[in-house]
Amino acid sequence: MQPLALRACRTALLLALVIPQCLRAEDGYELWLRYRPLEAEWRSTYREAVRSLVVPQSGSPTLRAARGELLRGLEGLLGAVPASAREAGEGALLLGTPETSARIADLKLPLKPLGEEGYLIRRVDTDRGAAIVIAANSDIGVLYGTFHFLRLLQTRTALANLDIVSRPRIQLRLLNHWDNLDRSVERGYAGQSLWDWWRLPDYLDPRYTDYARANASIGINGTVLNNVNASADSLTSRYIAKAAALADVFRPYGIRVYLSARFSAPVEIGGLDTADPLEPAVRAWWKAKAAEIHAAIPDFGGFLVKANSEGQPGPQDYGRSHADGANMLAEALRPYGGAVMWRAFVYSDTNPEDRAKQAYSEFKPLDGRFADNVILQVKNGPIDFQPREPFHPLFGAMPATNLMLELQITKEYLGFDTHLVYLGTLFEEVLDADTCAGSSGRCGEGAVVASVIDGSLHGYRRTGIAGVANIGTDRDWSGSIFNQANWYAFGRLAWNPDLSARSIAEEWLRMTFTANKRFVAPAAGMMLRSRQAAVDYMTPLGLAHLMGTDHHYGPAPWVDHLARPEWNPVYYHRADREGIGFDRTAEGTGAVSQYAPPLARRFGNRNAVPEDYLLWFHHLPWDYPMASGRDLWAELVHRYDRGVAEVRAMAETWAGLESFVDAERFYKTARFLEIQKREARWWRDASIAYFRAVSGRPLPAGAREPARPLEAYRALQFPRGAGN
Repeated sequence: MQPLALRACRTALLLALVIPQCLRAEDGYELWLRYRPLEAEWRSTYREAVRSLVVPQSGSPTLRAARGELLRGLEGLLGAVPASAREAGEGALLLGTPETSARIADLKLPLKPLGEEGYLIRRVDTDRGAAIVIAANSDIGVLYGTFHFLRLLQTRTALANLDIVSRPRIQLRLLNHWDNLDRSVERGYAGQSLWDWWRLPDYLDPRYTDYARANASIGINGTVLNNVNASADSLTSRYIAKAAALADVFRPYGIRVYLSARFSAPVEIGGLDTADPLEPAVRAWWKAKAAEIHAAIPDFGGFLVKANSEGQPGPQDYGRSHADGANMLAEALRPYGGAVMWRAFVYSDTNPEDRAKQAYSEFKPLDGRFADNVILQVKNGPIDFQPREPFHPLFGAMPATNLMLELQITKEYLGFDTHLVYLGTLFEEVLDADTCAGSSGRCGEGAVVASVIDGSLHGYRRTGIAGVANIGTDRDWSGSIFNQANWYAFGRLAWNPDLSARSIAEEWLRMTFTANKRFVAPAAGMMLRSRQAAVDYMTPLGLAHLMGTDHHYGPAPWVDHLARPEWNPVYYHRADREGIGFDRTAEGTGAVSQYAPPLARRFGNRNAVPEDYLLWFHHLPWDYPMASGRDLWAELVHRYDRGVAEVRAMAETWAGLESFVDAERFYKTARFLEIQKREARWWRDASIAYFRAVSGRPLPAGAREPARPLEAYRALQFPRGAGN
């Protein structure tokens, strides 16, 4: 054989060996909607249970989407598509509503309590044999039920006694995209914006449909397309047409489009000389703009507004209140049923006594003055998406004003895309927090944050929850595989706040990787411990905002030179020779008084406050005795060390799971864990070096010396940090 021919033969052989491996590689694009073949015994069981599909032939786009998802899922999971049938017999899967299916109407199912989005999945007996029905009052309910049914198969759930009734507890379940019109994403760590504004509305990327599928599968029903630091251009006719094209893609999946509105838009694009919300010309401009948007997007959801915060324009520029501004926009949207989501994240250009108090101080006096289609969007904590904060004191404090919860899915303060930090535990912690704001004024009576935002505590007419999206153009959507779990957990908890972070993690692992218990149990344990690990190596014992300024990457507790006090990390930890922590007791800023009296007493008492919030509410001496028997300084070092050790244990756990995971996803996660190990040590060493210098205290016995001198850490610069 000639050398050239021999090389060609070898190349062909190599390709024959490599290409199948490449075809089996996974990059995370399919998210949790991986419809991979099930084990033989499960395929056999499910094929017997689903022999045929009975779906209304002439359905809406939503019902067609449900049928298409079923076909995709069943073919992937079972290796075959069940035959279509006109009658429900033994082994039939019957989909529809009483209006679209006479067969479902004849079953007289208890659908009325399920509302417009709920669904029922039940095994029923027909005159032709046992069948499974997915029924709802609307086609979107059928779609949600379809995704739930496929989830049962993906997680290997027995179908013998199916009787599932599910409806969302919260009305608006939204993603907030901090996406800019130039396709940059503020605090985004997964590539460019998904929205290709330049090619819209003429070209619709197929990813838009997959985005809608993923959101519908976990019950998300709205998306705010643009950054809360909004450009007025997003409200021009050109960009309205682009938003309308996206709305057309999302509509079959039950997802409504919302826009962040810049308060000064009447001046910037409207030709007016004022944006005063009480000026008739301004009110008329917003009414006309709402009508224009509604004409292009008939189901337009409404506006999200950031006003008079971080330099954004707002009604206070004209001597008006937040209620004046929000109600003007609410009036414009009222004819179309739209909502105004007015963010309560505010801090002004003047220096407040305590930044943690400002939102409560501004909004609590306005309780009852907002229109009924206004919802105040309140962050989970009183400062800014920190690794751990106490819940925001506005929850439970505004019974006459609709409140919704804002969570951050993107990890702005939690290691960006490379740190494995499962946020299900953070979300659960907030939702389960007791506001002690029930009618009795006592704790332990169910007045948790979840009961505020689902409307049950105060009888809100509009309810909502928002998550700042972590989605971009990266093939895995979120910058890493495990970041997908945070998107998933947000959606599942938005639908049902009573779900546990553990059950969601296990469910996600089974759908995303494998249902093998030898994988799921250790991987779930790793996820559930990961957020506490991040708190420990970043901001233990109630410390906050120690991150590098602007980019929020890495430790910088020493920064003290910025123009405004609350821009500086030293403002938050207040460490000095005597002690550390922010005194928010009655002797300090009095921020504890913004909570219900039982909580104010608990948080204000250094002996009763949970140690996780100790330095959030108290400035204490370095030798303050802790529950562990250590003094405060030794406990602080211990927490830093515990966080580093946990990340090391996470990496070891993952290394032991290699046989269960495809090479691409295993390798990327393993490399990211190596980054997290290094950066956890950096956080630990830099923070301890700084606090040791401030306190003048020696390291506790047995504690490891920081790897580098303090000045080496202080000298680090990150002028082009990600997500800025």
